[in-house]
Amino acid sequence: MRMRMMTGLGRMGLAVVLFAAGIMVSCRGPGGDTVYVNGAVITMDASLPEVEAFAVRDGKIVRVGSTVTIEAAFPEARVVDLAGRVVMPGIIESHGHLLSLGQSFLELNLEGVAEPGQAVKRVAERIKQTPAGEWIVGWGWDEGAWAEGYPDNAQLSRVSPDHPVYLRGLHGFASWTNKKALEIAGITAETPDPPGGRVLRDPETQCPTGILMNKAQDLLKMHVPPLRRDQVEKALILACRECLKYGITTVHEARTTADMLEAFRSLKADGRLELRLYCMLDAPDRGLLAPFFRRGPEIDPDHWLTVRCVKVFVDGALGSRGAAMIEPYSDDPEAMGVIVTPEDSLYAITARCLRSGLQVAAHAIGDRANRITLNAYRRALEAEPDARDSRLRVEHAQVTATDDIPKFAPLGVVLSMQPPHATSDMGWAETRVGPERIRGAYAWRSFLDTGVRLTLNSDFPGETLNPFWGMYAAETRRSPSGGPEGGWYPEQSLTREETLRAYTIEAAYSGFEEKIKGKIMPGMLADFIVLSEDIRTIPSRALLTLRVEQTYVGGRRIYELNGKR
Repeated sequence: MRMRMMTGLGRMGLAVVLFAAGIMVSCRGPGGDTVYVNGAVITMDASLPEVEAFAVRDGKIVRVGSTVTIEAAFPEARVVDLAGRVVMPGIIESHGHLLSLGQSFLELNLEGVAEPGQAVKRVAERIKQTPAGEWIVGWGWDEGAWAEGYPDNAQLSRVSPDHPVYLRGLHGFASWTNKKALEIAGITAETPDPPGGRVLRDPETQCPTGILMNKAQDLLKMHVPPLRRDQVEKALILACRECLKYGITTVHEARTTADMLEAFRSLKADGRLELRLYCMLDAPDRGLLAPFFRRGPEIDPDHWLTVRCVKVFVDGALGSRGAAMIEPYSDDPEAMGVIVTPEDSLYAITARCLRSGLQVAAHAIGDRANRITLNAYRRALEAEPDARDSRLRVEHAQVTATDDIPKFAPLGVVLSMQPPHATSDMGWAETRVGPERIRGAYAWRSFLDTGVRLTLNSDFPGETLNPFWGMYAAETRRSPSGGPEGGWYPEQSLTREETLRAYTIEAAYSGFEEKIKGKIMPGMLADFIVLSEDIRTIPSRALLTLRVEQTYVGGRRIYELNGKR
């Protein structure tokens, strides 16, 4: 007997429940239908948590139920036997950076480099393959972990006297350059620090050391040759394919530039876009925003490329002490972080977006930045009372004053947080903010208990894009190596069910897409993944080795573990 029997309801009992609940949409006949049978299908719908089978037509799920009922309803459909394997909705990565991820495959990768000397050796190797005078561009050194002793440009300049070198930090809030690059950019002892940025300097000579913090990076970036259009498209394709390997079927691109949007549109038009995109436009580019302010969101009826959000940076990062704090940093009494977008400016752009039907996503990491964001959002919502269901987002909310935590939910704010940040930062975060403020840091449980809508994600490529590693961090508060024993502030951990919701249902909600994504139910897009184990029941440690065996987008198999596409 090829049927895998379900526990609990029998097949006929399940069919009766499905019929009574109306769990199907009208069927026009079997042409082009595909049915997936004999599975353990996690629907993420509380009214029907698991089914054995489902049917797909025209890229959407049209019916779910037992294998018997689905096969009977679609007798001429193509049959895929799941052979008892676990299926769940595709993961929605609600905060990622596709171009940065794709560039990491094209540029010098320094992720995981423990100390500057190792990075310098990699630069020296890359120079051997690079024509004289061309830029050496890389990324991935950890500006948070190295903050206690940033390198200067001396080592880089010795191995690369003629090639300008530009190495972005892992989280994008600091860059490391050599003397040649500083000369090209005209950055000298007389160069003033730009607003929101800092050029690190030798304390005796005041000459730039080669480390550029936050907005000071712009002084040099403008001199780095931009990627050609074909390079942008290649990088985006590589990034999309990497996401599909981990079961990610939708990405919320968290800083979409004009060039990226043009490339996304080209890839979609040519049928080369393999996963779905929800774009957050880069707020400083007013030319990019202008047409959206005039006509409102760009919602793709085919659900491949939707533009509905504007991304605003309120402050910097905690590791580089750029996160804006109410009180000075505990390990640097002269540092309070940087404000990139003041409250009045954030209020103005938020009100403008609300009038145009656009969502706002504010990058706010420090407690001062989060308070500014709350105030600006409250003012904008009061000024635009006709704006309904705005779902204003806060990206990160990494350190929040504990008395501000209950203020997010009443505003309808969606919180977008990153579990891997906690387990990456836990070695130094408390040193930055002290034992009192750390109680409001990475506070997923405290937030969720207020009733706020919470989506979890990775912020790749600054962290691993593997969502199951993120789930492990969310429920254990431990590093992949297992420490600390009992977890880091374990009272903030989440349950398996909560983390699954945060990567599917809540992620869909954060992009106004909960009616088409996040569940395996009739009417939903047929975006789903086949797993190597049952994600609901495996131990926490097994999340680190859980594999995606197949990824489907719109009912089409896009990725398979053995390499078939």
